[in-house]
Parts: sequence; structure tokens; C-alpha cells
Amino acid sequence: MQYYSESLTSYKRILTRPVKVGNLIIGGGHPVRVQTMTTTDTMDTDATVAQVIRCIEAGAELVRVTAPSKKEAENLANIKAILHSKGYTTPLVADIHFTPNAAEIAAKIVEKVRVNPGNYVDKKKFEQIDYTDAEYVEEIERIREKFSPLVLICKEHGTAMRIGTNHGSLSDRIMSRYGDTAIGMVESAMEFLRIARSLDYHQIILSMKSSNPQVMVQAYRLLIQQMQQEFNELYPLHLGVTEAGDGEDGRIKSAIGIGTLLEDGIGDTIRVSLTEDPELEIPVCLDLVKRYNQLSEVNTAMVPELTQLPYSPFEYARRATTAVKNIGGKQVPVVIADLSHLSNIKTSDLVAIGYTYDAATDKWAISDAAADYVFIGHTPLDFNLPGTLSIVASPAVCSIANNIEKYHPIMDAASYITLEAKHPQLNFVQIDCYSDLSPIADELLLQIAKDPSVVLCLSSQCNNAMQAVRRMAIKLMQLDIHQPIILVTDSEWKTTDEHLIHFAIETGALLLEGIGDGICLGLSKEAYDASVHGSNVSGRNYFNNASIEQLLNTTAFGILQATRTRISKTEYISCPSCGRTLFELQETTAKIRAVTNHLKGLKIAIMGCIVNGPGEMADADFGYVGSGVGKITLYKGKEVMKRNIDSNVAVDELILLLKEHNAWIEPSK
Repeated sequence: MQYYSESLTSYKRILTRPVKVGNLIIGGGHPVRVQTMTTTDTMDTDATVAQVIRCIEAGAELVRVTAPSKKEAENLANIKAILHSKGYTTPLVADIHFTPNAAEIAAKIVEKVRVNPGNYVDKKKFEQIDYTDAEYVEEIERIREKFSPLVLICKEHGTAMRIGTNHGSLSDRIMSRYGDTAIGMVESAMEFLRIARSLDYHQIILSMKSSNPQVMVQAYRLLIQQMQQEFNELYPLHLGVTEAGDGEDGRIKSAIGIGTLLEDGIGDTIRVSLTEDPELEIPVCLDLVKRYNQLSEVNTAMVPELTQLPYSPFEYARRATTAVKNIGGKQVPVVIADLSHLSNIKTSDLVAIGYTYDAATDKWAISDAAADYVFIGHTPLDFNLPGTLSIVASPAVCSIANNIEKYHPIMDAASYITLEAKHPQLNFVQIDCYSDLSPIADELLLQIAKDPSVVLCLSSQCNNAMQAVRRMAIKLMQLDIHQPIILVTDSEWKTTDEHLIHFAIETGALLLEGIGDGICLGLSKEAYDASVHGSNVSGRNYFNNASIEQLLNTTAFGILQATRTRISKTEYISCPSCGRTLFELQETTAKIRAVTNHLKGLKIAIMGCIVNGPGEMADADFGYVGSGVGKITLYKGKEVMKRNIDSNVAVDELILLLKEHNAWIEPSK
């Protein structure tokens, strides 16, 4: 295997060991399985059974239920018995944190247990402890002593196990030796996997979850490399972005993290963690995995294979480019809005892309999510543009525009060589990556690259479009070409959910690789026509029935936010709720979002309990964590600031905390 995938230029699924979970097989070339997790109190048997059934009927192939103590673990028997009596045999998974005895009980009842190596034996008190090598070995032996009984029970009862590392709950011991790193996540899981293998137990699935898609992707890639080097075989992988949030943001972040890995054939089962009812996670999972049923049947051999990468896939480094105006260099990626479907663009049409015109004052109001460029059709605009917005159009349109300075031509590579009326500062050149049998020649690329005003727009009509564009970007690196890249992605899917996932995967995966200095999202004519007639946007509450132009603009900025390449709004790291949650998570998240969504660039974590809460605080600026029934503890980073506050006043206390640390600004009227 090369690097972390069977192929970096075509879709080839990585073959993992098959693992039997009840009547289901995960890995071994079987379809990617979809799953979710209940949010009910596990001791409320009827409510849990009802929710499990809703999840199964939505399409879940596994359902996870929390078992925080012995009594919940024991009640799994009642839940399973009622489900079976109703004809539901979908495998159940017991979610275990902190309590080995609960895991040992659950392993005799359900088809799979999930343990977190960060808190199954080790603890997290945010203490830095320097271990000698001998002391470290002693700690591993202590883990073996505590973990082996569970392994033997699982082996005896034919129970599968997920060793699930969470970035937010790495133990103090792992943090002390490896730091807050993807390598530390991998080693945390490998310690447990080595013990299981030593006991000849192999019914194991692994996961490397993080609220940061970049860390998550790097950890899975490193895990594959480590397993391959150490065992010469791979165990199945469960994919997920933890604490992804809700609505549009949660879907985008999940699609980027999970989809980036699925694109390279990585992943055997997935869960999309949304701060919503669990059955609402399943349609998103299904939209994600169905893309790859098509890819697996298509010959994608036109993209040349790679013998080596010019960058490390295990750490983020943005591709070095030379700045062209406000594109490339060290500047944040730009957004190009596509309004080319509109025949007569008016000032009111720019509201969808972040610009509002006041005729009385003759001034423009510009939002934080305002596009930098707009791609138009066949007619120049007949009004003055806001100062931060420029036009991308055909050379013919540019040649008749009144304000030539604002109009930048776009054309294919062959046309650009012969074009006489070039813009003195910025010209866009389109490259369709490997979509036909005569790809662009290196000599033509090098000739275009001599022009310092050129920005390259990369797209592909291949089914494996992400790999095709990545391969072209690598070719540019190999040719020492430093022109900025705009990632141009069109969608031919039917619904807004499908469009969202398509855009997030194809552009987000490249941005996580450090490729891309801007993005332009669009729809095929058929998809656009269906959307504007309302068939694809109605009922999508996380877009509030926005126009397709606003949807595309919002998605573009959401992708940049999720990849952390351009911050334009408040970021919420919000867990999906479960039976451990100590307050009404969806309602509280909405309440906090309502009063803080103007704090651009601030990261606020909203966690139902302490399992991952304090750990994820390290990646957030401030945290709101359930610490008891009706009680909230507030954090700054990973430091407790206010403990056990009544939940009725906790949002107000959070605002006071933000003010105390100069993180609050009053919202504009």
C-alpha cells in the first residue's frame, strides 16, 4: 500500500479484516455501514426502545446506547429483549467510558462494546507527568491487567469491540509523552489493540475522532500506516467527526472529515454526530455512502498514478503560491459566487452573497460572509459595485464593460495563449483535470505560468473529481508552478442535502491537503432549474428556505470555516447528546448560538457531560459543560472558571465570562 490508500488517483476501497457484529459484517469489502446513537436515558427502557426503532426504520444498521454504569449496562438486556420481541434484530452497541465493570456486563448482552482508551483505565486531570521508560511500561501492564478481562469476555461471547480514541479525551499519560497530536491518538488505540492481539482476539473496529476534521483525517491516515507497518493487516475503521454541531455547520464539518477519508477508500462504518435527534443523522450518512457505490463501478484510470507525494499527508502545510491581487500567498482563500444563471443581475441579487445596497445613502453594507468575486453571464452589470467585490466573466463581456478594472476574464488554457486583451493584474485560466484522453501538456502549463497575473481554476468532470484535481495540483508542485488555485466544483445532485455533501467533500478534502486559494461552487443547469422551482430547497430548516445563490455562498464560507482556512463566524463545538447528557442540549445550543453568533472567530464548546467536554475545551476558547443534573461548569480553554452553576442562569454567566476576558462585543442594532 502506498502512503495510506490503495490509490491516490482512483477510487479503490482499502481491504480490512471482516468483523462480525451480530448478523452484520463490517469490513472485508462489505458495504460501508451506517449507525447512530440514542439520546435517551438508558434506564428509560420504553423511550430507548422507541428511539432505537425510529433509528432502525430511518436506515441505521447499528445503534449505540450509552452504559455509564452497571445499572445501565444491565438494562441493555431488557432493551434488547423488547426489540427482539418486536422483530428488530439490528445489533446494539454499548458505549462505555470510565467503567470497566459496565463494559464487562454489557459484553455479555449486546453485539458490540465501545471503549475509549483515554478513560477506560487512564484518567484525565490535565496533569503533566514525566514518565521514565520503566514507569511507562508499568502503566502499559496496568492497562493490560484492567483491559484483558473485557477482551476475554468478548472473545467467549463472540462480541465485537470498538477501540474508539477521542482527540478530546486523550489521557494525561498519552498527552505527557506524545502531546495533543494525531500520533498520540494513534498510540492510545494501538496500546489496546496490541493487548487484544496478544490474546488472539481480532473482532475489533477502531476510530480516531476529533472535532477538528484536519486532526481526524491525519490520525486515521497515521493509524493505517502504523497497522500496516506493525501487523501487515488492517482492522475495520469507524469514521466520525465528534462534536460536529447541528444544521448546516454539522453536516459540512462531518462531510469534510468523513468524506475526505471515504474518497480514498478508507472507512467501513460511519456515524454523523449531530446535535439533533439521532434518526436525523441517518439520511446524512446515507447521502455520504451512496456516492461511493457509483465510484466503485466506474473506471477511473485516466488520472495518472503517483509514485511519490511532494508533501506530507500526515501534517497540514498550505501549498506555496505567489499572490495575485488578493488571491494566494498568505491571504485567506477567496469565495467566487456563481450568479451566471441570472440573466439580469440587480443590486438586490447581491444580498444572497453578502452585499446589501441602501439607495437612500448610496452605500453598501457588507457581511462577514460576503463573496470576493462574482461570476456573471453574458451582460455586464449596470450599477457600481461595492469596493470589495470584483467580476469574473468571459473575455467578450469584459471587453464591453464600463469599469474594466473590476472585470477579470476567464477562459481555457488554449484560448489564454492567444488572447490579446488580458487584464493587467488578474486573469483566470480554466483547467479541466483529466476529464478526457488529451490532458493539458506540461509545456502549456509552463508557458501560462510565466504570466504572474494568472490564477488557475481547477475542476474535473471525472467521477473521481477530487483525486483528479489533487493530481493536477501535485503536477503543478512537481513543475514548480506557484500560481494560486481556485477549486471549481459543480453539483449534479438533486437535493440541497446532496449538494451540501458533494461540495463539502470535493473542496474540503483538497483544502485539508493545503490545496486551494479559493472556491467557486455551482450547479449544473438541470440541478439549478430544479432548485429555483422549489423542489430542492423546501423544508430544509438549516437553510431557512434560502435561495440557491445564498445556499451556495453560505456553503462556501461554511467549508472554509470547517477546514479552518477562513474564519467568518462563531464556531460551535457541540456534542450530539446521549443518555449521559445532563441538560437539554439542542435547546441550550440554540440559546447560546442566538446570543453569541456575532462573535466572529470565537470557538465555543457546548458539551452534555464530562466524557469529552474538558478535553475538547483545549480546542475551544470557552466551554459550557454539564457537570451534574441541572448544573453547568464553565471553562476558558481547559481551565475551570465557574463550577456547578444552575443551568437556568448559566447562559448569562457565560456572557459575563466572555466579558471578563474581553471576548465579548455588543451585537450591532
